[in-house]
Amino acid sequence: MEKIIDESIQGHTLSVETNKKNSRNLYIESYGCAMNFSDSEIVASILANEGFNTTQELENADLVLVNTCSIREKAELTVRKRLEKYNTIKKKRPHMKVGVLGCMAERLKSKLLEEEKIVDMVVGPDAYKDLPNLIQEIDEGRDAINVVLSKDETYGDISPVRLNSNGISAFVSITRGCDNMCTFCVVPFTRGRERSRDPHSIAKEVNDLWNRGFKEITLLGQNVDSYLWYGGGLKKDFEKASEMQIATAVNFSNLLEIVAMAQPKMRIRFSTSNPQDMSLEVIKTMAKYDNICKHIHLPVQSGSNRILKAMNRLHTIEAYFELIDNIKKIIPDCAISHDMISGFPSENEKDHLETLAVLDYIKYDYGYMYSYSERPGTLAERKMEDDIPEKTKQRRLSEIIALQREHCKYKTEQHLGKTEEILIEGPSKKDDAQWMGRNSQNIVAVFPKENYKVGDFVKVRMDDCTSATLIGKAIGLSEGN
Repeated sequence: MEKIIDESIQGHTLSVETNKKNSRNLYIESYGCAMNFSDSEIVASILANEGFNTTQELENADLVLVNTCSIREKAELTVRKRLEKYNTIKKKRPHMKVGVLGCMAERLKSKLLEEEKIVDMVVGPDAYKDLPNLIQEIDEGRDAINVVLSKDETYGDISPVRLNSNGISAFVSITRGCDNMCTFCVVPFTRGRERSRDPHSIAKEVNDLWNRGFKEITLLGQNVDSYLWYGGGLKKDFEKASEMQIATAVNFSNLLEIVAMAQPKMRIRFSTSNPQDMSLEVIKTMAKYDNICKHIHLPVQSGSNRILKAMNRLHTIEAYFELIDNIKKIIPDCAISHDMISGFPSENEKDHLETLAVLDYIKYDYGYMYSYSERPGTLAERKMEDDIPEKTKQRRLSEIIALQREHCKYKTEQHLGKTEEILIEGPSKKDDAQWMGRNSQNIVAVFPKENYKVGDFVKVRMDDCTSATLIGKAIGLSEGN
């Protein structure tokens, strides 16, 4: 499925090299956003110290953990279907224990233990350090649950196990939680209030990754642009900070510069941004350092100011356009991607046409598009009627996707004839004789393998393309090696 219509919730099993000293097998399956995959690496690290090896074989597992997403109903239904699969395996391995982690655990809490009889343990995103105690509880025959949200947990002191890694790209979490309270979103309820991680621990992790051979990192957060370190605590409490804390505070622009300078040859990406928080300073920092990739994921969600207000999105389309114009002025070759929701409560045809007009104005490089899914507990679910017929939602979504597909092709074609730096990530999924990698704008490129290897920065001349993939010919190693 093409990136522009990525509506599926990706489930991945994660594995790491076996430690012979460990005696139990851990199987982790992760769904949803990149933050969940990053969290699974933290969980694996914690449990490696508790005697667990990770395995890709579900049938050999002593402990099965599913790291869940609640952003849409489809995500939760996918997890429930997987639990049925675990139940089949558990009949053959009655000692096997099953735990649900992440946002779905936080949202449903003890209901999961009641509704899904196979589940032994429920653990929220801020409670992973309590896993050793919870596992002891279930080993002794008791159900276990910890879904307490934290005001300060960032897992900055945990060195993540890089699971199922290509050894080239890695996630580095910089914030947790979200303060924005969009009316359609469960994240503030499942991941708590926003807090930022100590920049020194972030730089240390980046340096360690470089020393281990990694060439690219993605700084992660629900809203990276609002990163603010002033010594710890919730972002909302910054107004109570001392003069010294205010004077030495580190914002996202500062953090980007710290990381870019720490490892000048390390590619740096970040996700996700929020229009209301992205500053000109961040854009200027991106332009200043060649190793910061020229791509910004900037969710707009709707092209209608009326719908944006109903969503409690704290930007207008006019302010969004001004931000986009500034990005293109300061970084002319910067790629922009988006999130878009069709069929939000009360959305009419005028609102929908305004959304299509935004796509036409910006011509995004790619996007993630969904029809509205009512999530229990959100303000939209409590106060707004889900009044758009499913047929209408899907028709509008199809029109959005069709227009975005046109723009994807147009934007990808702009790279033809150019020579660009590609970081090789691995073999092409469609042709083992080809390498696959991405350029600075996050566009996938494929080219003949020749004598290059995974992890090389290669100059590639772009000769052809599909709507979402560049096809080229390597002409030599770049200076990035």
